[in-house]
Amino acid sequence: MTSKRIFIIADHGLAVIYFLQSDLVAALIAGGAEVILFTDEALKSGIERRFARPGLSIEGLRLEQARRYEREVNPSLQWWLHFLRRAGASKRINLQAVDGFIAQVEDEARGRRRQLFPVMKGVVAVLRRSRLARRAVMRAQNRFNPRLYADLFEKYRPQLVVAATPGWRYDRYMLREAAARGVTTAAVIVGWDNSSSYSLPGAPVDWATCWSEIQKGEMVKGSDWPPEQVNIGGVPAYDGYFRRQWLIPREEYFRLHNLDPARKLISYASSFVSFSPNWRNVETLARLVAEERLARPAQLLIRLHPTHFMETPRFAGERERIRALAAELPHVHVVEPIPLGEGGMSYYSGEDMPEKSSMMAYSDVMVTVYSTMVVEASIHGTPVVSLCLDTPGGWPGKFTLPLSQIGGWPTHARFRKSGAGREALDEEALRAALNHYLENPGADAQARADFIARECTYTDGQAARRTASFLLKLLLD
Repeated sequence: MTSKRIFIIADHGLAVIYFLQSDLVAALIAGGAEVILFTDEALKSGIERRFARPGLSIEGLRLEQARRYEREVNPSLQWWLHFLRRAGASKRINLQAVDGFIAQVEDEARGRRRQLFPVMKGVVAVLRRSRLARRAVMRAQNRFNPRLYADLFEKYRPQLVVAATPGWRYDRYMLREAAARGVTTAAVIVGWDNSSSYSLPGAPVDWATCWSEIQKGEMVKGSDWPPEQVNIGGVPAYDGYFRRQWLIPREEYFRLHNLDPARKLISYASSFVSFSPNWRNVETLARLVAEERLARPAQLLIRLHPTHFMETPRFAGERERIRALAAELPHVHVVEPIPLGEGGMSYYSGEDMPEKSSMMAYSDVMVTVYSTMVVEASIHGTPVVSLCLDTPGGWPGKFTLPLSQIGGWPTHARFRKSGAGREALDEEALRAALNHYLENPGADAQARADFIARECTYTDGQAARRTASFLLKLLLD
Protein backbone atom coordinates (compact mmCIF):
# COMPACT_ATOMS: atom_id res chain seq x y z
CA MET A 1 0.00 0.00 0.00
CA THR A 2 1.32 3.44 -0.96
CA SER A 3 2.32 5.81 1.82
CA LYS A 4 1.40 8.83 -0.33
CA ARG A 5 -2.32 8.65 -0.97
CA ILE A 6 -4.20 11.94 -1.37
CA PHE A 7 -7.92 12.66 -1.50
CA ILE A 8 -8.72 15.73 -3.59
CA ILE A 9 -12.20 17.29 -3.53
CA ALA A 10 -13.04 19.02 -6.82
CA ASP A 11 -16.80 19.38 -6.74
CA HIS A 12 -17.24 22.12 -9.36
CA GLY A 13 -15.72 23.34 -12.61
CA LEU A 14 -13.34 25.95 -11.21
CA ALA A 15 -11.81 23.33 -8.93
CA VAL A 16 -11.49 20.91 -11.84
CA ILE A 17 -9.57 23.56 -13.77
CA TYR A 18 -7.35 24.28 -10.75
CA PHE A 19 -6.40 20.66 -10.11
CA LEU A 20 -6.65 18.92 -13.49
CA GLN A 21 -6.36 21.52 -16.24
CA SER A 22 -3.15 22.71 -14.58
CA ASP A 23 -0.10 20.53 -13.91
CA LEU A 24 -1.02 20.07 -10.25
CA VAL A 25 -2.35 16.50 -10.20
CA ALA A 26 0.27 15.40 -12.72
CA ALA A 27 3.01 16.84 -10.49
CA LEU A 28 1.57 15.11 -7.41
CA ILE A 29 1.55 11.76 -9.22
CA ALA A 30 5.07 12.37 -10.55
CA GLY A 31 6.10 13.03 -6.94
CA GLY A 32 4.98 9.54 -5.93
CA ALA A 33 1.42 10.22 -4.77
CA GLU A 34 -1.69 8.30 -5.68
CA VAL A 35 -4.59 10.71 -6.17
CA ILE A 36 -8.26 9.89 -5.57
CA LEU A 37 -10.29 12.79 -6.88
CA PHE A 38 -13.86 13.31 -5.64
CA THR A 39 -16.32 15.28 -7.73
CA ASP A 40 -19.98 15.86 -8.50
CA GLU A 41 -21.43 12.64 -9.91
CA ALA A 42 -22.73 14.62 -12.91
CA LEU A 43 -19.15 15.59 -13.82
CA LYS A 44 -17.57 12.20 -13.13
CA SER A 45 -17.80 10.60 -16.57
CA GLY A 46 -16.64 13.75 -18.36
CA ILE A 47 -13.64 14.06 -16.07
CA GLU A 48 -12.76 10.39 -16.53
CA ARG A 49 -12.85 10.76 -20.32
CA ARG A 50 -10.80 13.93 -20.36
CA PHE A 51 -8.24 13.47 -17.59
CA ALA A 52 -7.77 9.71 -17.03
CA ARG A 53 -4.18 8.74 -16.26
CA PRO A 54 -2.29 6.15 -14.17
CA GLY A 55 -2.23 7.13 -10.51
CA LEU A 56 -5.57 8.97 -10.69
CA SER A 57 -8.91 7.49 -9.58
CA ILE A 58 -12.26 9.30 -9.73
CA GLU A 59 -14.98 8.86 -7.11
CA GLY A 60 -18.38 10.52 -6.67
CA LEU A 61 -18.73 12.98 -3.81
CA ARG A 62 -22.19 11.69 -2.82
CA LEU A 63 -23.63 15.19 -2.99
CA GLU A 64 -27.24 14.05 -2.94
CA GLN A 65 -26.67 12.25 0.38
CA ALA A 66 -24.90 15.36 1.70
CA ARG A 67 -27.83 17.55 0.70
CA ARG A 68 -30.26 15.13 2.32
CA TYR A 69 -28.28 15.21 5.57
CA GLU A 70 -28.29 19.00 5.47
CA ARG A 71 -32.07 19.05 4.93
CA GLU A 72 -33.00 16.39 7.47
CA VAL A 73 -30.59 16.57 10.42
CA ASN A 74 -31.28 19.66 12.52
CA PRO A 75 -31.51 21.76 9.33
CA SER A 76 -32.20 25.08 11.06
CA LEU A 77 -29.15 24.86 13.28
CA GLN A 78 -26.95 23.75 10.39
CA TRP A 79 -28.25 26.66 8.30
CA TRP A 80 -27.57 29.25 10.99
CA LEU A 81 -24.10 27.91 11.73
CA HIS A 82 -23.32 28.09 8.01
CA PHE A 83 -24.62 31.68 7.91
CA LEU A 84 -22.60 32.73 10.96
CA ARG A 85 -19.48 31.10 9.54
CA ARG A 86 -19.92 33.04 6.29
CA ALA A 87 -20.86 36.34 7.94
CA GLY A 88 -18.63 36.31 10.99
CA ALA A 89 -15.08 37.10 9.88
CA SER A 90 -13.03 39.59 11.84
CA LYS A 91 -13.61 43.27 11.14
CA ARG A 92 -9.84 43.64 10.72
CA ILE A 93 -10.34 43.14 6.96
CA ASN A 94 -12.63 44.74 4.37
CA LEU A 95 -15.98 42.96 4.74
CA GLN A 96 -18.05 44.84 2.16
CA ALA A 97 -18.47 41.72 0.04
CA VAL A 98 -19.67 39.77 3.08
CA ASP A 99 -22.08 42.58 3.91
CA GLY A 100 -23.57 42.16 0.42
CA PHE A 101 -24.15 38.48 1.20
CA ILE A 102 -25.86 39.37 4.51
CA ALA A 103 -28.11 41.89 2.76
CA GLN A 104 -29.18 39.26 0.23
CA VAL A 105 -29.90 36.62 2.86
CA GLU A 106 -31.90 39.08 4.96
CA ASP A 107 -33.92 40.21 1.96
CA GLU A 108 -34.76 36.62 1.04
CA ALA A 109 -35.50 35.42 4.61
CA ARG A 110 -39.07 34.38 5.39
CA GLY A 111 -41.05 33.21 8.41
CA ARG A 112 -39.11 32.18 11.50
CA ARG A 113 -35.81 32.88 9.78
CA ARG A 114 -36.78 36.53 9.24
CA GLN A 115 -37.89 36.85 12.85
CA LEU A 116 -34.52 35.57 14.08
CA PHE A 117 -32.47 37.72 11.75
CA PRO A 118 -32.05 40.76 14.05
CA VAL A 119 -30.74 38.47 16.78
CA MET A 120 -28.33 36.75 14.41
CA LYS A 121 -27.04 40.08 13.12
CA GLY A 122 -26.22 40.85 16.73
CA VAL A 123 -24.32 37.56 16.94
CA VAL A 124 -22.44 38.51 13.78
CA ALA A 125 -21.42 41.79 15.40
CA VAL A 126 -19.95 39.83 18.32
CA LEU A 127 -18.15 37.40 16.01
CA ARG A 128 -16.50 40.25 14.15
CA ARG A 129 -14.97 41.48 17.39
CA SER A 130 -14.21 38.24 19.23
CA ARG A 131 -11.84 35.45 18.25
CA LEU A 132 -13.24 33.32 21.06
CA ALA A 133 -16.73 33.64 19.60
CA ARG A 134 -15.48 32.71 16.15
CA ARG A 135 -13.79 29.63 17.57
CA ALA A 136 -17.02 28.65 19.32
CA VAL A 137 -18.95 28.72 16.03
CA MET A 138 -16.28 26.63 14.34
CA ARG A 139 -16.38 24.04 17.12
CA ALA A 140 -20.18 23.92 17.09
CA GLN A 141 -20.41 23.19 13.36
CA ASN A 142 -18.07 20.20 13.61
CA ARG A 143 -20.70 18.15 15.45
CA PHE A 144 -22.47 17.73 12.09
CA ASN A 145 -20.55 14.88 10.49
CA PRO A 146 -22.77 12.48 8.54
CA ARG A 147 -20.01 9.84 8.15
CA LEU A 148 -20.81 9.64 4.44
CA TYR A 149 -17.27 8.71 3.54
CA ALA A 150 -16.27 6.30 6.31
CA ASP A 151 -16.09 3.37 3.90
CA LEU A 152 -13.88 5.32 1.50
CA PHE A 153 -11.48 6.33 4.26
CA GLU A 154 -11.29 2.66 5.24
CA LYS A 155 -10.80 1.56 1.64
CA TYR A 156 -8.08 4.03 0.64
CA ARG A 157 -6.60 5.18 3.99
CA PRO A 158 -5.40 8.58 2.70
CA GLN A 159 -2.60 10.50 4.38
CA LEU A 160 -3.86 13.87 3.15
CA VAL A 161 -7.24 15.36 2.17
CA VAL A 162 -7.15 18.46 -0.04
CA ALA A 163 -10.22 20.56 -0.87
CA ALA A 164 -10.87 23.56 -3.11
CA THR A 165 -12.18 25.41 -0.06
CA PRO A 166 -11.68 25.08 3.70
CA GLY A 167 -15.15 23.61 4.08
CA TRP A 168 -17.21 26.40 2.54
CA ARG A 169 -19.18 23.97 0.35
CA TYR A 170 -20.30 20.37 0.83
CA ASP A 171 -16.60 19.52 1.07
CA ARG A 172 -17.06 20.36 4.76
CA TYR A 173 -18.43 16.90 5.46
CA MET A 174 -15.42 15.03 4.10
CA LEU A 175 -13.03 17.46 5.78
CA ARG A 176 -14.83 16.90 9.11
CA GLU A 177 -14.55 13.15 8.65
CA ALA A 178 -10.83 13.51 7.94
CA ALA A 179 -10.31 15.64 11.05
CA ALA A 180 -12.21 13.14 13.19
CA ARG A 181 -9.84 10.42 11.95
CA GLY A 182 -6.71 12.50 12.50
CA VAL A 183 -5.95 12.75 8.76
CA THR A 184 -4.05 15.88 7.69
CA THR A 185 -6.22 18.36 5.77
CA ALA A 186 -5.39 21.21 3.42
CA ALA A 187 -7.33 23.77 1.38
CA VAL A 188 -6.39 25.51 -1.83
CA ILE A 189 -7.88 28.91 -2.64
CA VAL A 190 -9.16 28.74 -6.22
CA GLY A 191 -10.87 32.14 -6.55
CA TRP A 192 -9.64 35.73 -6.46
CA ASP A 193 -12.24 36.93 -3.95
CA ASN A 194 -12.53 33.73 -1.89
CA SER A 195 -10.36 34.81 1.02
CA SER A 196 -12.32 38.04 1.50
CA SER A 197 -15.84 36.77 0.76
CA TYR A 198 -16.35 33.38 2.43
CA SER A 199 -14.90 33.91 5.90
CA LEU A 200 -14.34 31.20 8.50
CA PRO A 201 -13.48 27.56 7.69
CA GLY A 202 -16.41 25.15 7.68
CA ALA A 203 -14.29 22.29 9.01
CA PRO A 204 -10.99 21.79 10.83
CA VAL A 205 -8.29 22.40 8.20
CA ASP A 206 -4.60 22.17 9.02
CA TRP A 207 -3.00 23.94 6.05
CA ALA A 208 -3.88 26.26 3.19
CA THR A 209 -2.23 27.54 0.05
CA CYS A 210 -3.32 30.76 -1.64
CA TRP A 211 -2.47 33.16 -4.46
CA SER A 212 -0.62 35.99 -2.78
CA GLU A 213 0.51 37.83 0.30
CA ILE A 214 -2.73 39.81 -0.01
CA GLN A 215 -4.89 36.69 0.28
CA LYS A 216 -2.75 35.35 3.10
CA GLY A 217 -3.28 38.58 5.02
CA GLU A 218 -7.04 38.29 4.56
CA MET A 219 -7.00 34.73 5.87
CA VAL A 220 -4.79 35.52 8.85
CA LYS A 221 -6.52 38.75 9.87
CA GLY A 222 -10.06 37.87 8.85
CA SER A 223 -10.34 34.17 9.64
CA ASP A 224 -7.67 33.62 12.30
CA TRP A 225 -5.40 31.35 10.24
CA PRO A 226 -1.96 30.88 11.86
CA PRO A 227 0.39 32.57 9.36
CA GLU A 228 2.85 29.68 9.44
CA GLN A 229 0.10 27.36 8.14
CA VAL A 230 -0.71 29.42 5.03
CA ASN A 231 1.47 28.90 1.95
CA ILE A 232 1.68 31.29 -1.01
CA GLY A 233 1.78 29.19 -4.16
CA GLY A 234 0.45 31.46 -6.89
CA VAL A 235 -2.43 30.47 -9.20
CA PRO A 236 -2.05 27.03 -10.82
CA ALA A 237 -5.19 27.60 -12.91
CA TYR A 238 -3.47 30.53 -14.64
CA ASP A 239 -0.21 28.80 -15.55
CA GLY A 240 -1.57 28.16 -19.04
CA TYR A 241 -2.28 31.86 -19.46
CA PHE A 242 1.26 32.83 -18.53
CA ARG A 243 2.67 30.14 -20.85
CA ARG A 244 0.27 31.14 -23.66
CA GLN A 245 -0.49 27.44 -24.13
CA TRP A 246 -4.21 27.73 -24.82
CA LEU A 247 -4.25 30.32 -27.59
CA ILE A 248 -6.15 29.55 -30.79
CA PRO A 249 -4.45 31.22 -33.79
CA ARG A 250 -5.94 34.70 -34.26
CA GLU A 251 -7.26 34.16 -37.79
CA GLU A 252 -8.90 30.90 -36.74
CA TYR A 253 -10.45 32.52 -33.67
CA PHE A 254 -11.90 35.38 -35.70
CA ARG A 255 -13.37 32.93 -38.22
CA LEU A 256 -14.88 30.91 -35.37
CA HIS A 257 -16.99 33.90 -34.28
CA ASN A 258 -17.46 35.60 -37.66
CA LEU A 259 -15.35 38.55 -36.52
CA ASP A 260 -13.98 41.19 -38.88
CA PRO A 261 -10.15 41.36 -38.76
CA ALA A 262 -10.31 45.01 -39.85
CA ARG A 263 -12.33 46.11 -36.80
CA LYS A 264 -11.15 46.58 -33.25
CA LEU A 265 -12.45 43.88 -30.91
CA ILE A 266 -14.20 44.82 -27.68
CA SER A 267 -15.21 41.89 -25.49
CA TYR A 268 -17.71 41.92 -22.65
CA ALA A 269 -17.58 39.17 -20.01
CA SER A 270 -20.87 38.96 -18.14
CA SER A 271 -20.46 38.97 -14.38
CA PHE A 272 -22.31 39.47 -11.10
CA VAL A 273 -25.50 38.11 -12.68
CA SER A 274 -26.78 36.62 -9.42
CA PHE A 275 -26.79 40.04 -7.77
CA SER A 276 -27.77 42.31 -10.64
CA PRO A 277 -28.73 42.27 -14.33
CA ASN A 278 -26.03 42.85 -16.92
CA TRP A 279 -28.55 44.00 -19.48
CA ARG A 280 -27.88 47.74 -19.40
CA ASN A 281 -24.13 47.14 -19.65
CA VAL A 282 -24.60 44.89 -22.67
CA GLU A 283 -27.13 47.06 -24.48
CA THR A 284 -25.13 50.25 -23.97
CA LEU A 285 -21.95 48.66 -25.28
CA ALA A 286 -23.75 47.07 -28.21
CA ARG A 287 -25.29 50.34 -29.35
CA LEU A 288 -22.02 52.25 -29.05
CA VAL A 289 -20.46 49.69 -31.35
CA ALA A 290 -23.36 49.21 -33.77
CA GLU A 291 -23.95 52.96 -34.17
CA GLU A 292 -20.24 53.60 -34.83
CA ARG A 293 -19.93 56.03 -31.91
CA LEU A 294 -16.39 55.06 -30.94
CA ALA A 295 -13.05 56.45 -32.07
CA ARG A 296 -12.33 53.38 -34.18
CA PRO A 297 -14.59 50.98 -36.08
CA ALA A 298 -15.27 48.19 -33.60
CA GLN A 299 -17.14 44.96 -32.99
CA LEU A 300 -18.45 43.47 -29.74
CA LEU A 301 -18.13 39.88 -28.51
CA ILE A 302 -20.40 39.18 -25.52
CA ARG A 303 -19.49 36.22 -23.30
CA LEU A 304 -22.49 34.88 -21.41
CA HIS A 305 -22.01 33.85 -17.78
CA PRO A 306 -22.54 30.28 -16.50
CA THR A 307 -25.39 31.68 -14.38
CA HIS A 308 -27.24 32.53 -17.60
CA PHE A 309 -27.72 28.78 -18.12
CA MET A 310 -29.34 28.04 -14.78
CA GLU A 311 -32.97 26.96 -14.78
CA THR A 312 -34.00 30.36 -13.44
CA PRO A 313 -36.38 32.50 -15.54
CA ARG A 314 -34.69 35.85 -14.92
CA PHE A 315 -31.22 34.55 -15.83
CA ALA A 316 -32.44 32.62 -18.87
CA GLY A 317 -34.50 35.63 -19.89
CA GLU A 318 -31.47 37.91 -19.92
CA ARG A 319 -29.59 35.29 -21.95
CA GLU A 320 -32.30 35.31 -24.60
CA ARG A 321 -32.45 39.14 -24.69
CA ILE A 322 -28.70 39.22 -25.31
CA ARG A 323 -28.97 36.64 -28.08
CA ALA A 324 -31.78 38.67 -29.69
CA LEU A 325 -29.76 41.88 -29.44
CA ALA A 326 -26.83 40.25 -31.23
CA ALA A 327 -29.16 39.04 -33.97
CA GLU A 328 -30.60 42.54 -34.37
CA LEU A 329 -27.48 44.75 -34.34
CA PRO A 330 -24.49 44.70 -36.70
CA HIS A 331 -21.03 43.85 -35.38
CA VAL A 332 -22.42 42.26 -32.19
CA HIS A 333 -21.66 38.60 -31.44
CA VAL A 334 -22.25 36.16 -28.57
CA VAL A 335 -19.99 33.42 -27.20
CA GLU A 336 -21.27 30.83 -24.76
CA PRO A 337 -19.19 28.94 -22.16
CA ILE A 338 -18.77 25.22 -22.76
CA PRO A 339 -20.39 22.90 -20.20
CA LEU A 340 -18.51 20.16 -18.38
CA GLY A 341 -20.49 17.07 -17.48
CA GLU A 342 -23.93 15.71 -18.21
CA GLY A 343 -26.82 18.11 -18.66
CA GLY A 344 -24.66 21.24 -18.50
CA MET A 345 -24.15 20.87 -14.76
CA SER A 346 -21.09 23.12 -14.84
CA TYR A 347 -20.18 25.79 -17.37
CA TYR A 348 -16.77 26.40 -15.80
CA SER A 349 -15.08 23.87 -18.03
CA GLY A 350 -11.43 23.17 -18.64
CA GLU A 351 -12.39 22.72 -22.28
CA ASP A 352 -13.30 26.42 -22.35
CA MET A 353 -9.81 27.75 -21.58
CA PRO A 354 -8.73 28.15 -25.24
CA GLU A 355 -11.87 30.20 -25.88
CA LYS A 356 -11.35 32.42 -22.86
CA SER A 357 -7.63 32.87 -23.39
CA SER A 358 -8.02 33.73 -27.08
CA MET A 359 -10.86 36.16 -26.42
CA MET A 360 -8.74 38.07 -23.91
CA ALA A 361 -5.53 37.94 -25.94
CA TYR A 362 -7.10 39.21 -29.15
CA SER A 363 -9.42 41.84 -27.65
CA ASP A 364 -8.35 45.45 -27.92
CA VAL A 365 -10.37 46.18 -24.77
CA MET A 366 -11.99 43.80 -22.26
CA VAL A 367 -15.08 45.03 -20.42
CA THR A 368 -16.60 43.31 -17.38
CA VAL A 369 -18.04 43.99 -13.91
CA TYR A 370 -14.97 43.62 -11.68
CA SER A 371 -14.98 39.87 -12.35
CA THR A 372 -11.88 37.70 -12.03
CA MET A 373 -11.43 38.41 -15.72
CA VAL A 374 -9.90 41.79 -14.84
CA VAL A 375 -7.00 39.68 -13.55
CA GLU A 376 -7.09 37.20 -16.42
CA ALA A 377 -7.25 39.90 -19.11
CA SER A 378 -4.41 41.79 -17.46
CA ILE A 379 -2.26 38.64 -17.64
CA HIS A 380 -2.84 38.76 -21.40
CA GLY A 381 -1.80 42.43 -21.49
CA THR A 382 -5.29 43.55 -22.52
CA PRO A 383 -6.72 46.89 -21.29
CA VAL A 384 -9.69 46.48 -18.97
CA VAL A 385 -12.75 48.61 -18.27
CA SER A 386 -15.03 47.72 -15.36
CA LEU A 387 -18.52 48.79 -16.38
CA CYS A 388 -21.14 49.24 -13.66
CA LEU A 389 -24.39 50.61 -15.11
CA ASP A 390 -27.45 50.03 -12.94
CA THR A 391 -30.44 48.44 -14.66
CA PRO A 392 -33.56 50.38 -13.55
CA GLY A 393 -35.67 48.10 -11.35
CA GLY A 394 -32.92 45.50 -11.03
CA TRP A 395 -34.28 41.97 -10.90
CA PRO A 396 -38.05 42.56 -10.49
CA GLY A 397 -39.27 41.08 -7.23
CA LYS A 398 -35.82 39.71 -6.38
CA PHE A 399 -32.89 40.96 -4.36
CA THR A 400 -30.71 43.29 -6.42
CA LEU A 401 -27.45 44.95 -5.49
CA PRO A 402 -26.82 47.99 -7.73
CA LEU A 403 -23.54 47.65 -9.59
CA SER A 404 -22.71 51.26 -8.77
CA GLN A 405 -22.42 50.25 -5.10
CA ILE A 406 -19.84 47.46 -5.33
CA GLY A 407 -16.68 49.45 -6.03
CA GLY A 408 -15.55 49.16 -2.40
CA TRP A 409 -15.49 45.36 -2.31
CA PRO A 410 -11.94 44.16 -1.56
CA THR A 411 -10.92 42.87 -4.99
CA HIS A 412 -12.80 45.69 -6.74
CA ALA A 413 -11.13 48.34 -4.60
CA ARG A 414 -7.69 46.87 -5.32
CA PHE A 415 -8.33 46.96 -9.07
CA ARG A 416 -9.49 50.58 -8.90
CA LYS A 417 -6.51 51.60 -6.79
CA SER A 418 -4.03 49.76 -9.02
CA GLY A 419 -4.55 51.94 -12.10
CA ALA A 420 -4.48 48.74 -14.17
CA GLY A 421 -7.75 49.66 -15.86
CA ARG A 422 -10.62 52.11 -15.86
CA GLU A 423 -14.06 52.20 -14.22
CA ALA A 424 -17.21 53.49 -15.92
CA LEU A 425 -20.43 54.32 -14.07
CA ASP A 426 -22.22 56.01 -16.97
CA GLU A 427 -22.28 55.88 -20.76
CA GLU A 428 -20.04 58.89 -21.30
CA ALA A 429 -17.35 57.52 -19.01
CA LEU A 430 -17.57 54.18 -20.83
CA ARG A 431 -17.16 55.86 -24.22
CA ALA A 432 -14.19 57.88 -22.96
CA ALA A 433 -12.48 54.81 -21.47
CA LEU A 434 -12.98 52.73 -24.62
CA ASN A 435 -11.69 55.51 -26.87
CA HIS A 436 -8.68 56.04 -24.62
CA TYR A 437 -7.61 52.42 -24.95
CA LEU A 438 -8.54 52.11 -28.62
CA GLU A 439 -6.29 55.05 -29.41
CA ASN A 440 -3.60 54.24 -26.81
CA PRO A 441 -3.31 50.43 -26.65
CA GLY A 442 -0.19 50.53 -24.48
CA ALA A 443 -1.75 52.74 -21.82
CA ASP A 444 -1.45 51.47 -18.22
CA ALA A 445 0.71 48.51 -19.27
CA GLN A 446 3.11 48.87 -16.35
CA ALA A 447 0.24 49.24 -13.88
CA ARG A 448 -1.26 46.00 -15.24
CA ALA A 449 2.04 44.18 -14.82
CA ASP A 450 2.41 45.45 -11.25
CA PHE A 451 -1.20 44.49 -10.49
CA ILE A 452 -0.62 40.92 -11.70
CA ALA A 453 2.59 40.60 -9.70
CA ARG A 454 0.72 41.57 -6.51
CA GLU A 455 -2.35 39.44 -7.11
CA CYS A 456 -0.76 36.29 -8.59
CA THR A 457 2.75 36.40 -7.08
CA TYR A 458 4.32 34.01 -9.61
CA THR A 459 4.13 34.82 -13.31
CA ASP A 460 6.40 32.11 -14.76
CA GLY A 461 3.71 29.49 -15.34
CA GLN A 462 5.01 27.17 -12.60
CA ALA A 463 2.50 27.77 -9.79
CA ALA A 464 1.08 24.24 -10.06
CA ARG A 465 4.48 22.69 -9.50
CA ARG A 466 5.14 24.95 -6.51
CA THR A 467 1.77 24.07 -5.04
CA ALA A 468 2.32 20.35 -5.64
CA SER A 469 5.68 20.57 -3.88
CA PHE A 470 3.99 22.17 -0.87
CA LEU A 471 1.32 19.45 -0.72
CA LEU A 472 3.85 16.63 -1.12
CA LYS A 473 5.83 17.99 1.83
CA LEU A 474 2.69 17.68 3.97
CA LEU A 475 2.77 13.93 3.36
CA LEU A 476 6.19 13.76 4.97
CA ASP A 477 5.36 15.76 8.10
